[in-house]
Amino acid sequence: MPVLPTRVAAVFLAALVVACADRPASDAPESAAATDTPPDARSVARASTAALATPRIVFLGDSLTAGYGLTPDQAFPALIGQRLREAGHVFEIVNAGVSGDTSAGGLRRLEWSLDGDVKVLVVALGGNDGLRGLPPSQLRDNLARIIETAQARQIAVVLLGMEAPPNFGETYTREFRAVYRELAERYGVPLVPFFLEGVAGVPSLNQADGIHPNAEGQRRIAETVWQALRPVIESHATS
Repeated sequence: MPVLPTRVAAVFLAALVVACADRPASDAPESAAATDTPPDARSVARASTAALATPRIVFLGDSLTAGYGLTPDQAFPALIGQRLREAGHVFEIVNAGVSGDTSAGGLRRLEWSLDGDVKVLVVALGGNDGLRGLPPSQLRDNLARIIETAQARQIAVVLLGMEAPPNFGETYTREFRAVYRELAERYGVPLVPFFLEGVAGVPSLNQADGIHPNAEGQRRIAETVWQALRPVIESHATS
């Protein structure tokens, strides 16, 4: 798996912890299928039932998933939703990205994130674990519980990997990276080894903070994630 050069990784990941610390209230996850409030209670009930019945793809992540600093339609989950619509696939895209979240935070909010008819869960957590130097074993346990919970409900999982900063040492970086590969093999799920590959550390693909992808960077991420997600979607379409 390609790895960020040490200097680039250090700058990227060290700055990310600062950027993620100040999360605006507008970064709360929201469904891409939000509608205006219906005029009466029966309409509300019908709308709620229809929304829950629509097959969903949930993206569980942090600020990189939420599209920090961008409009909701510029974040890579929304861009993938656009691809799906163009291909004639009917899915509701749920962006469950929360800035600053760790794998433990994602696990805590997993139950409500899986509300409705969820068919696919894309897990993009771990960046903030690495920034805080949390034990790779803790990352492994949290992600394992997320995957197991999803699979127990017959929800397909796509795992997006992240790199740890080099300042915690080579052993930590190696063990952190191995978590994603190990879990992908154990649970038989598709893996994107580093979903910021080709974007992280590239000034033209990031915002002024040098950390969060800009609109073009999000488009690159969408392309990377789509390559892993497409076979999963196609298997649902033919099943």
